[in-house]
Amino acid sequence: MAMLIVCGFALGETLSLALPESLMVQAEKVTSLTMALRYSEALDVAKKIRSQNDGVGCVLESIVRISMYDDRGDTLALKQAGRSLDKCEADGLWNALRKFELGYVQSESGHSVKGALQTRSAAKLFEESKEQEARAFYAIYAYYVDQSFSWVPFKSDHRDEYLAVLDSASKSSVRFWPLFLTPLIWMHYDKEDFAAGLKLAERGLSKAPNHPVMLQIKADMLYRLKRYDEAAKIYERSADDYMKRTGPSIRYWCSVLNLVRIYHDAQNSEKSLEWRKKLENPKYKAMEDWMPGSLMDDLKKKKLL
Repeated sequence: MAMLIVCGFALGETLSLALPESLMVQAEKVTSLTMALRYSEALDVAKKIRSQNDGVGCVLESIVRISMYDDRGDTLALKQAGRSLDKCEADGLWNALRKFELGYVQSESGHSVKGALQTRSAAKLFEESKEQEARAFYAIYAYYVDQSFSWVPFKSDHRDEYLAVLDSASKSSVRFWPLFLTPLIWMHYDKEDFAAGLKLAERGLSKAPNHPVMLQIKADMLYRLKRYDEAAKIYERSADDYMKRTGPSIRYWCSVLNLVRIYHDAQNSEKSLEWRKKLENPKYKAMEDWMPGSLMDDLKKKKLL
C-alpha cells in the first residue's frame, strides 16, 4: 500500500527539532556566539553543521544573518538569509523553522502577504508537535491570530496560555531563547504591561550582558514607564555605540528618533531639537523606509517629523 504523503511528510511521521548530541552542542554554540556579537565565528560553526546536516545548518546560518541585520542594520545579510532559506531543504520541524524564518525575512523586506503565508504554513507544522520549542514557535503565530480576532464575541482566546508557553521556553531553551524572549517582550508591550516587558528585557540582558538590541528594548520599556532619564541615557549610549560600530545604521537612527520623542515627552525641547537636527543628514533620508512604523507614526502624531 502506498504511503500517504501530506505537505511533503509521511502521515504518522514524527516531526521534531531534536538533534544528535554533537549537533545540539554546536547549535547551542551558534546561539551563544551570535548573542555575544561574534557573528563570523557563529557562521563558521553553522557552516560546519551544514557539512553534517545541510538543512539544519542552513536554518542556523540564516538566523545568524538575520541577527546581523537586526543588530547592525546589515540589509545585505537579510537578503542573503532570504535567498538561502528559499533554496535550502530541511527535514521535519526544521523545515517548519525554515519557513518561519523565511516568513520573517519576507515581511521585513516589504512582502507582508508572502511572509504571512510562509508563517502560517510553518505554524501548521508546529501546531501538532508536543515539543516545547515547537509549541513556542506556534505560540508566536497563534498569539497574534487570537489578538486579531479578540473583538469577535464568543471567540476563544488563548493568549495567556501562549504567553506562558513562550515564557517557559525562553527560560529553558538554550538554542532558541532569543527567538522566544523577544516576541514575548513585545507581546507584553502591546498589552501595555511595560513593567513585565522591562523585567523580561532585564532577563535577556542577564543572559547576554550589554546586548545592544536588548538594551534598546529595555529603553523602550523605560520610556513607556515614563522613566525618561533612564531611557535617554541608554539611547544616548546606544547612538554613540552604533556610530562607532556601524556608522549611521538603522539602529543608530532608531536611537536618534527615540531620543527626539523621549526628550519631547520629558519637556526638554532643547535636547529634543538637538537630536531632531541630526535627521537633516541625507544618510537618514536614505534609511527612512527601514524605520519601525509604530515609531514613525508616534513621532508624526506628536508633530516631531
